[in-house]
Amino acid sequence: MSDDLAVLVAAPPHAKPLAHKQSPAKVIRAAVVGTVVEYYDFGIFGYMATTMAALFFVSGNPTASLLGTFATFAVAFFIRIPGGIFFGHIGDRYGRKTSLSWTILLMVAATAGMGLLPTYYTLGAWATAILVLGRCVQGLAAGGEVGGANAMVAESAPARWRATQTSMVNTGTYLGSLCASLMALAITSFFDEQTILDWVWRIPFLLSVVLGGIGIWIRSQLDDTPEFEKLENSGEKQEVPIRELISTSGGTLVKIIFLGAMITAGYYIGSVYTATYLKTTVGHSSQVAFLSTAVALILGIITLPLAGWASDTWGRKPVLFTGSAAGIVLGLPMFMMMSGGSVWEAIVGQSTLFICVSVVNGASFVTYAELLKTSVRYSGIALGNNTTVTLLGGTAPFIATYLISVTGNPLAPAGYYVLAAALTFGAVFFIEETKGIALKSV
Repeated sequence: MSDDLAVLVAAPPHAKPLAHKQSPAKVIRAAVVGTVVEYYDFGIFGYMATTMAALFFVSGNPTASLLGTFATFAVAFFIRIPGGIFFGHIGDRYGRKTSLSWTILLMVAATAGMGLLPTYYTLGAWATAILVLGRCVQGLAAGGEVGGANAMVAESAPARWRATQTSMVNTGTYLGSLCASLMALAITSFFDEQTILDWVWRIPFLLSVVLGGIGIWIRSQLDDTPEFEKLENSGEKQEVPIRELISTSGGTLVKIIFLGAMITAGYYIGSVYTATYLKTTVGHSSQVAFLSTAVALILGIITLPLAGWASDTWGRKPVLFTGSAAGIVLGLPMFMMMSGGSVWEAIVGQSTLFICVSVVNGASFVTYAELLKTSVRYSGIALGNNTTVTLLGGTAPFIATYLISVTGNPLAPAGYYVLAAALTFGAVFFIEETKGIALKSV
């Protein structure tokens, strides 16, 4: 008896017939496009940090203004945990598609609202407060995005290519950041600083409406995953998925939190923070900083599916060990190279840091999906990833800036990067190899 037929025979009378399996390409496209929109929206604030500091954190001390902006950048990450719990509940109770449709709608509304917001010079402290509120709404939406997109693709992919296809979701996070970086580069290249401050800064935020509309339409064409529909028909959905997750998979959740250290802290150090680091610490122009970041992101996009393929070929653990070990060894030398002052040193240093992160990222989320059962998979990936992002990722630009300000050492952020890589390296020892397994249903 086939698995689908067995589920229908055992299913309660109200069970729905399983939908025809949709093509993996359709699922990947919907996941990637939505993730691009989410991470463009979420990242543009960081890439526009110095501009936002001048518009919403007015101070006689540029460092204090920048710290205020990065603090606001970090605030959204603390909202990601409740966002992951909330959207994880929706995804595990009512379907991956339903949850992912709402995350993108909420993100677009918050980002476009920022683009319409009067600045400090018009509303005073109220402008700053509303900006922080908008950033919190972004964090709520982002908390449900990556976990759901990865769960959806992992549950739709064949076991042989599960890592390759899941890694494609995370190219969406990089593509979104790349689009944000290129937008910031275009603005600083074609407009003078005063014009940007006057009105041009609003353009990248308002563009979210166009990008988001495309993403919402594509996701509306999806069916839910076969794994979720089997779960729904089996009558084994959990009333409170987060409670089930903690009571039955708490140890797995802790492993996911530590495994994600490098792909969160490393990502935000190697992309969002480094763009500011190259300008404010090394002394490069905005154009050089954004160009270097764009090159790093492009190379990361190329590396991700290659790392996924390697994970499908040789296993999850060898890839995770390789990427995190490279981060430990190369973290400090690459920061030394970026501090050298030349354009090529900036590009090579930043790109190397980011490639190390991408190698780990290519095997991470598929491992999360394979460690968790269907009834808590969305919640588990979302809560685990968001906890790491909150503790190590969202705070990374703020901590890196603070470390330099208190030590006077421009290489101080390298220690943060290396620590994150070491945490991931250590965590790999405590997980089993999951390559080629069937996803856990119970």
